[in-house]
Amino acid sequence: MGTCLVLSTTSGLAQDAAVVTPASSTPDGPYEANWASLEKHNPAPDWFRDAKFGIYFHWGVYSVPAFGNEWYPHRMHKPGDRCNKYHIKNYGDPTEVGYESFVKDFKAENFDADRWCALFKKAGARFVGPVSEHHDGYSMWDSEMTPWNSMDTGPHRDITGEMAMAARKYDMKFVTTFHHARNSLWKKEDGEWTGHYMHAKKNYPEAFDDPQRAIMYGLMPRDKFLEMWLGKLKEVIDNYHPDLIWFDSWLHEIPEQEMTEFVAHYLNDARKQDKEVVITYKQKDMPQSVGVLDIEKGGLKDVTEFCWLSDDTISLGSWCYTNKLRIKPTKVVLHSLIDIVSKNGQLILNVSPKADGTIPENQQKVLIELGQWLERYGECIYGTRPFKTYGHGPTKAGKGHFGGQATNIAYTSQDVRYTTKGNVVYALILGPPPKDSQTRLTATAGVATQDNIKSISMLGSDAKISFEVTPEGIVVNNPAESPDLMTNVYKIEMTGN
Repeated sequence: MGTCLVLSTTSGLAQDAAVVTPASSTPDGPYEANWASLEKHNPAPDWFRDAKFGIYFHWGVYSVPAFGNEWYPHRMHKPGDRCNKYHIKNYGDPTEVGYESFVKDFKAENFDADRWCALFKKAGARFVGPVSEHHDGYSMWDSEMTPWNSMDTGPHRDITGEMAMAARKYDMKFVTTFHHARNSLWKKEDGEWTGHYMHAKKNYPEAFDDPQRAIMYGLMPRDKFLEMWLGKLKEVIDNYHPDLIWFDSWLHEIPEQEMTEFVAHYLNDARKQDKEVVITYKQKDMPQSVGVLDIEKGGLKDVTEFCWLSDDTISLGSWCYTNKLRIKPTKVVLHSLIDIVSKNGQLILNVSPKADGTIPENQQKVLIELGQWLERYGECIYGTRPFKTYGHGPTKAGKGHFGGQATNIAYTSQDVRYTTKGNVVYALILGPPPKDSQTRLTATAGVATQDNIKSISMLGSDAKISFEVTPEGIVVNNPAESPDLMTNVYKIEMTGN
């Protein structure tokens, strides 16, 4: 613990910083800080491809005002923005009452990492962890790099450390996620980097005469910020040894030197821990040979040869808790997961706890119902691989970021998705089929024959499934009663080749 970064300011902007020097850039292991060396590791190990589903959470100082979204600290400094108006009305002028004033109210008094991880385990998650730092400049761990951390301020607890211990207790992989590349770097104007909060400095200049506040907002020379960006990552790696490090966008603004040094440090630490780890990226922020592509609130239109990840949230709108947060129905979350998995993707689902550390009941309900489905039918999700096609039907998700994994996609029993494991093909019907109806599994055309099918059953049902093999695919006679109202699963067992 301790305040380890002292800044002096000129015109309120941090100019000189005694940043804790990160560990030596000399590689301590087989991986060197260049892409040719780093691409020798496996970016998507089997544990990740088998896990399919994880949970993380946007929870921090921005949860205190519980208004707008997690961009509250950015928006509260924009005159005319509804967050700015809300802040002035309820707390006062941002010059006098800054974002850091919420830190004392971020007490997390009801946070219980063990109880949270028990819930996430019950939900069927195989990897879990916190947003370790959003672009608000607040670190959710016991940090020596910045005074703005959850041990020295706010809860006075090592949130990341507690989650790491609890996740491993429940035999789940541990995740840390980072948005902090955006805290200082966004775009270049007139030869100088303008931070994500530069507008705050322009609109409320007197607010940043305090050098401590300037640290939180990333208002410092770029070289000092890059030292901090890298130093924070090394600190989390060395102290908590995460199995997966997830990044939001804007890594393209981090120079190659710092990027490759981070990756080498992480992979060398993983080698010491005798495990395989995962690094995610968005857009084209990292070579695909090194990391796993992450797609925000979206997916891809078809099966891919490469493994990918989708990050989505249990809510509509804000990723953090707000006083008007609406939650998706369980069916929407489940169908999104199924569509993603059928295309060689995995899902990391965000939940939105309250500032006091309470996970609202309506979110818990979705997680529990999702877990109940996975407990009954999870064999068609966990450990599977894509079939020759993801599926068929009239309802299709869009492509790319914000590409359609949302409530405006209403799947029905006419929509079928496929997964496979060994000699088994699973056909997932995204809704209860009408009583005594038939479903044509067209993706099995050219694969299934009368001779190579051992049996067809419906998971969760004792009904004997009759079927016919046709050139256009297997036609199954649906049972009179569907075992599930959200998704029903046909298990097609075939003989080996």
